Amino acid sequence: MYQYSLDSFTSFMAKAMDKAPAAEELEERAANLIATIRMTIFRWVVRGLFERHKLTFNALLTFTLLKLGKLKEEYPGDAPISFLFKGPMRTDVENTLGDWLPNTAWFAVQKLIELDGFDSFAQNMEKDAPTRFKEWFNEVAPEEQKLPLDWKRLENEPLKKMLVLRCLRPDRITIAMADWIRGALPNGRDYMDCDGSSSFMAVLTNSYEDTSPATPIFFILSPGSDPVQEVEKMGQTKMDPPLKLHLNYHNVAMGQGQDVVAMAKLEMGHKDGHWVMLQNIHLMPSWCVTLEKKMDNFNVEGSHPAFRIYLSADPSKGIPIGILERAVKLTNEPPTGLNANLRRGFAFFNKEDFEERDAKVKAILFGLCHFHAIMLERKKFGPMGYNMMYPFSVGDLRDSASVLYNYLENNQSAKIPWADLRYIFGEVMYGGHIVDDWDRVMCKCYLEYFFVDEILDETQLVPYAEDKLSLMSPPPGPHEKYLEFIEAMPGETPLFFGMHPNAEINYRTVQCNNLFDMLIQLQPRDTSGGEEAGESQSPMARAEQLCSDILDDVRDIKFPTDDISKSLSDEEKGPFQFVFLQEADYMNGLVGEMIRSLSELQLGFRGELTMSEQMEKLVDSLFLEKIPEWWMKLGFPTVRSLASCGRDD
Repeated sequence: MYQYSLDSFTSFMAKAMDKAPAAEELEERAANLIATIRMTIFRWVVRGLFERHKLTFNALLTFTLLKLGKLKEEYPGDAPISFLFKGPMRTDVENTLGDWLPNTAWFAVQKLIELDGFDSFAQNMEKDAPTRFKEWFNEVAPEEQKLPLDWKRLENEPLKKMLVLRCLRPDRITIAMADWIRGALPNGRDYMDCDGSSSFMAVLTNSYEDTSPATPIFFILSPGSDPVQEVEKMGQTKMDPPLKLHLNYHNVAMGQGQDVVAMAKLEMGHKDGHWVMLQNIHLMPSWCVTLEKKMDNFNVEGSHPAFRIYLSADPSKGIPIGILERAVKLTNEPPTGLNANLRRGFAFFNKEDFEERDAKVKAILFGLCHFHAIMLERKKFGPMGYNMMYPFSVGDLRDSASVLYNYLENNQSAKIPWADLRYIFGEVMYGGHIVDDWDRVMCKCYLEYFFVDEILDETQLVPYAEDKLSLMSPPPGPHEKYLEFIEAMPGETPLFFGMHPNAEINYRTVQCNNLFDMLIQLQPRDTSGGEEAGESQSPMARAEQLCSDILDDVRDIKFPTDDISKSLSDEEKGPFQFVFLQEADYMNGLVGEMIRSLSELQLGFRGELTMSEQMEKLVDSLFLEKIPEWWMKLGFPTVRSLASCGRDD
C-alpha cells in the first residue's frame, strides 16, 4: 500500500516552497525551505503509514541524515551502526554472570568489546562493578539511568548508549530510539509525535487542502476504523451548499453489482462537482483497474473544481499502483503508547464544547478518555492483555461521551448514576465488543476503579499499583490544564494497566527485533566494502563469504542411516532407535538441500549460472543471516540466526 509517485512528490514540494517563510538572507531562506519541505513531505508520507511502521520510518530518516552529516551528532562509522542493527553474538564463551545476566546478553557483550571504545566493558561488568551493573540491568527504565563507572559518559552519546541497551536490555531499545530521534533531528519532537495531539478530524481537514479533483483521499482501513462520519462532518464546512446525501454527496459501499452504480455517481460528481465516497474497493480488485482508467479520463477532460473522490480499502495487493500513487493516503489507527492514545482521545472533543460543560462532566470525560486509552493500549500485551483481540475505536469513546452528556443533562438529582454509566460503558459500548468472560471481568474492574465519586475531585490513575507509582487525576479545570497534565505524565509502564513491570519485556523485545529486521531490509544493497570491511561488505560479498563458510561446514555431513539400520538386529531395534534413524533421515534431507542450493549459488557467484529468483532470495537470507524459508521447512524450529546454527554451543 506504500506507493508514492514522483509527480505527487514534486507537487507537495512545490506547495512546501510556497509555505516556507520568506527571508532576505540566502542562507536563512535555504534553511527555511529545507525545514518546510522536509516536514511537508514527511507528514504526507507518515499519515499513510501504519503505527507499527512509523518508528521505522523515523529511524530510517534519522540514520540517513546522520550518515550524510546533516545532523549535529557525528556519524560513528559503519561498524557501530551495523552492530546496532544486527545485534551479533559470540557464543563460544562462558557466561560468568549467569546468576543474573541472560546468556544472550553476555554473548552480545562479547561482540560489543570488539568495537572501538568498548574494549573494557566486559571486564568492568565481570570484575570491576558487577553489583552496580546488576542494579542498572534490573532498572525498570535503564535508558533513563546512568551507566556505572566511567560509562556514565555515554549520557552525552545516546547512540553509543543504545549499543549497550541492544546487548543488555533490548526490550528498552525502541523507547531509547524514539528519545534519540527527538533529540537528534531538528525539531525532532514534531517528527516523532507528528499529529499526536490532533484528532483524526483535524488530520483529515488538513489533508483536504492537499487534494484536488485528480487527487483523491485513500483511507487505509484497520479494525474498528470508519472514516465516513468524519468525511460527512467535514463536508458541512467545506462544501457550498453543505454536504447532503444524494444531493451533492454519494456514498457507495462496493460489492457485487455496485460497479455500475459507482460509475454513474462518479460521472455525476465529475460534471456537477459532487463528493463521491467509494467504500471497500478491495472487494472488487478487477474493477479497480477500470476505476483507475476512469480517473485518468477525468484528469484529461478536466473535472468540476469541487469534485472530490474518497476511497477506502483494507490493505490489499489488488489495488492498482496508479490509484495509490496519486492519492493522499490516510490511516486511522490508534497511536502507539498510553499517553499518545490519551492525547488523541482527548483531542477528539472540541475545545469550545468542552469548556461549556459542567465540572463534573469534565472530570468524568477525562476519566473516560483515560479508560479508553487503557483499553486500546492493553492489546499490545498479547495474551496477557486480552484473551481475544477487540476492535475498540474512537467511536466507542464518542458514543460513551454522548451517553454521559444525556444522562447528566437529564438527571435532576445531584447524585451521579455510576452504576448505570458503568453498565452502559462496560456492557454496551466497550462490552459490546468483548466476548470472553474474563476479559469482561477485567473491563468491569477498571470501570469500578475509575468511575466513582473520587474522580470528580482527584483519584488515583494508576490502578492497583500498591504505591509503586502514583499519579492523581487533575481537578476539573479548563481545557489547557488537561493538555498540560497529559504532556507532564510520566513515561509509560505496565503499572498503568495494573500489571507487573515485567509484563512488557516480551512484546518490547519482539518490537525491537522487528524494528531492526525492517531497517536491515531497507538498507541499500549497493554498498561496497570500506575500511571496516568485515562490517560494511556488500550484500553479495557477505553472502558469498557465508555461503563458502556454511558449505565447508556441511559438505561432508552424511548420516549412514541405511548401514546403521542393517547393523541392528531385530532385538536391538526399538522406539528410540527408530526415532533416531528418522531424525537422521530428516537431517540428511536438510543437509542435502543446503549443499545443493549453496553449490548452485556458488556457480551463480562465478557467473557460470544465471541467478534465479530463489537464488536471489538465498543471497538476501545469507546477508541478513536468516534461515531461508525452504530450509526451515526441512529443518527444525529455531529462533537462532543462520550464522549461529552451525556452531557447537
